[in-house]
Amino acid sequence: MGVNVVPAQVLVKTLNIDRNEWLEYRRKGIGGSDAAAIAGLNPWKSPIEVYLEKIGEMPEQEDNEAMYWGRMLEDIVAKEFTNRTGKKVRRRNAILQHPKYTFMIANIDRELIGEKVGLECKTVSEYGKDDWKDDKVPEQYILQCQHYMAVTGYKGWWIAALIGGNKFVYKYIERDDDIISYLIQIESDFWKMVENRTPPAVDGSESSSEILKLLYPESDTDTEIVLPIEAQTLIDEYEIACAEEKAAVQKKEEAANKLKALLGKYETGKVGDRIVIWKTVRSNRLDSKALKAAHPEIYQKFMKESSYRRFEIK
Repeated sequence: MGVNVVPAQVLVKTLNIDRNEWLEYRRKGIGGSDAAAIAGLNPWKSPIEVYLEKIGEMPEQEDNEAMYWGRMLEDIVAKEFTNRTGKKVRRRNAILQHPKYTFMIANIDRELIGEKVGLECKTVSEYGKDDWKDDKVPEQYILQCQHYMAVTGYKGWWIAALIGGNKFVYKYIERDDDIISYLIQIESDFWKMVENRTPPAVDGSESSSEILKLLYPESDTDTEIVLPIEAQTLIDEYEIACAEEKAAVQKKEEAANKLKALLGKYETGKVGDRIVIWKTVRSNRLDSKALKAAHPEIYQKFMKESSYRRFEIK
């Protein structure tokens, strides 16, 4: 499959559209932040979640603190990139579209003036700092930038990140036509599934688990279906995994208990470059049983019902 080097076309200008319109256009194709999820390399998003978004069956994600501050700090990250490199950038107020594979779209953060190069701005928590050590860039962001290069035809992409609010890094990603060919192929296959309403398989990711909870929050009481024959294989896999998990937990606890015995009354112990800690942690928590017994009316007033679907195999 040939690699695009033709400039992108404009799907829609975004300067004067509201968020709902923007989301509608986002559903018309696969964006840069979707690419890694489709490839199975996004730790926070699964292919089935992308699929449900595109067919309009995914509940809209509520804004959270990380998303809010990511938008608020984007301009600051872009300005700091200019301060440190001397390279001037500008916004591209449009959703761009691949001229041939029109399902590939891009809503880029910035582009460099006078160069066929883009800029992606990130804000990263302190917990993610190790992913950026030395010359590393997290895989999901490499794929995001390569997707943008596929759409725009650009030769490279800068990525700048503010880590933990006090460390700034910026790195250059060269266009890789082999990766771009791979992305075109998997995104083409994925978009056919969207068009044909054929969902990708769910996987073991937390994202897939959360999607299933959202899709099927309640069971129909006292209902039953006959499962397909492949369910027997899945049951076997589940039971084998449960047995292996139980053995692993026991082995883990045995090792922990032996280390605790070696520590005794001491809080920390050192061996080589490792530190073992068995620390006293104190916390206060509500004794709900005592509250219910002593003040049942107060307990009842503040009790909140919750529900979940318990999974088991008998």
